[in-house]
Amino acid sequence: MNSFDNYVGQVFDNRYKITKILGIGGMAVVFEAFDTKLNRIVALKMLKTEISNDSQSVKRFINESKAVSMLAHPNIVSVYDVSVKDNLKYIVMERVDGITLKSYISQKGALTSREALSYVEQILRALEHAHSKGIIHRDIKPQNIMLLKNGKIKVTDFGIAKLPNAETVTMTDKAIGTVYYISPEQASGRAIDQRSDLYSLGVMMYEMLTGKLPFDADSPVSVALMQVNTKPKPPHEIKSDIERGLEQIILLAMEKNPDRRFQNASQMLRHILQIKNSPNYVFKTKRTEEENRDTDAAPPSKEEGGNNADSIPKSVKTTQKVKKSKKTSKGGHSMFPVILAVTAAFLIVLAFCGIKVLNYFFDSEEINKAKPKEITVPNLVNQKLTKEYEAELNKKGYNIKYTYSNEDSDKEAKTILSQEPKAGTKIKAGYTDVKLVLSRGNEKPITLDDYTSKSYEELEEFLNAEGIKYTKKYEYDTAVDMDCIIRTDPMPGSKIYKSEEDPVIIYISKGKELSYVEVPNFIDLTKEQAIDLAAEKGITLGEFDEQTSSTEAGIVIMQDIAADTTITNDTKVYLTLSSGS
Repeated sequence: MNSFDNYVGQVFDNRYKITKILGIGGMAVVFEAFDTKLNRIVALKMLKTEISNDSQSVKRFINESKAVSMLAHPNIVSVYDVSVKDNLKYIVMERVDGITLKSYISQKGALTSREALSYVEQILRALEHAHSKGIIHRDIKPQNIMLLKNGKIKVTDFGIAKLPNAETVTMTDKAIGTVYYISPEQASGRAIDQRSDLYSLGVMMYEMLTGKLPFDADSPVSVALMQVNTKPKPPHEIKSDIERGLEQIILLAMEKNPDRRFQNASQMLRHILQIKNSPNYVFKTKRTEEENRDTDAAPPSKEEGGNNADSIPKSVKTTQKVKKSKKTSKGGHSMFPVILAVTAAFLIVLAFCGIKVLNYFFDSEEINKAKPKEITVPNLVNQKLTKEYEAELNKKGYNIKYTYSNEDSDKEAKTILSQEPKAGTKIKAGYTDVKLVLSRGNEKPITLDDYTSKSYEELEEFLNAEGIKYTKKYEYDTAVDMDCIIRTDPMPGSKIYKSEEDPVIIYISKGKELSYVEVPNFIDLTKEQAIDLAAEKGITLGEFDEQTSSTEAGIVIMQDIAADTTITNDTKVYLTLSSGS
């Protein structure tokens, strides 16, 4: 029995009855307690007695309570009460029933992209809220992320958070484990801001998707130096199936220079949602090859909330400020020379515009006087319509239009078999179409089979083998699976030719049109109830999994996407049922 067991059964401040120990850390012990006033289960985090007189530890403890009390978000653990007395210092928080993300990764190894994206999305929403209040977490790591059994994420431990307009707590050896996730500016003692949290999240993403930390060494100091100076190995070199766009996000978040990272959580969240909706999406680059960056994701723009350091160098900004200053200092001089110069420029422009207007009217008058030129249609039959000959005829005012004859002919391909108007007819140059019928020579037609509902790749392979031109168009279709053919133009059964200028058009299904739905809470439902709820909400369920549990058999005990998460209607939600103990 440890000394903290003695607290079980005690009541703090005539309100919180300690029921059991949940965990013991370096600075504090966390109890489960019953709030007798509000009749609810809470978590009570108590500063250890031996360090309760350490000013730095107390400051960190108070800092956490201040930070979280300013926040109210479903992905951030809530603080209900704080007590800082001489003999007893504790924080009362919501009771979170789950495990740390670090424990989960340790048990499971590398996570799937879909699962990792679900967690990262929730963490970003929490950071988005905290940053909007001016709070920088400064200690984002999987040990400080709680994963609930329903897939929901809770960000915890704001003990060393940077608060707005307040003295913040410095990093100490008690937070040394964080060295694996800290940003380069934290490791080197430079100023930090919200982008530092995004770097730490980038490291977490790296670990979630590869199962490995980007930087590891024999000592924390070595790891810190690597955070500052070493580029991480691209994730796909560790796990080859990581999507390119997802790798771009990770490497962009982990840029050494904060100006080259995502500039805020909202911006990073937009990129995450893009990859969630289109896993194969690749972000376009704005960077030069000379910079030799590991990621092609475009650096943040000013419109997205960044300082756009890539497009506005500091030297230019400084120059602009100096010019503005000089202009202001001349405010007392006479403005007459300036007014005179502006007036002269205006008169020059006005004169130039007047000449242009006069030319326009004269030219228009000449055009109105001119009549379309009459030309005589030559005899084109038996001529071969090469591209050069067609261009020559068009230049002379003959608007050439042609089709191919469907009848066999002993004439060479592209030989003109007939024309309309006939030779000798007078037409207006550039106004009248000259319609021609061409021979296909001895080319044999190919019958287009019915490929409806088949993979477009099958038809593509056939057309390529026959040398027939084609183009692809994509449409939403609820009846035809994604990447399968909806229809073709021309229709099945039509005769098609290799020499045909107009390509075969393949209309390919994009699947059903995407819409967005909120994932409900499936926990504690039976399999049948979960199926009914999914149908009601427009959710697609994947195959059910089973896991031993103390919960009654057949009851949902876990879902891979958290309740209240917004997903597209084609995203599958996987549920785990209890198989009993």
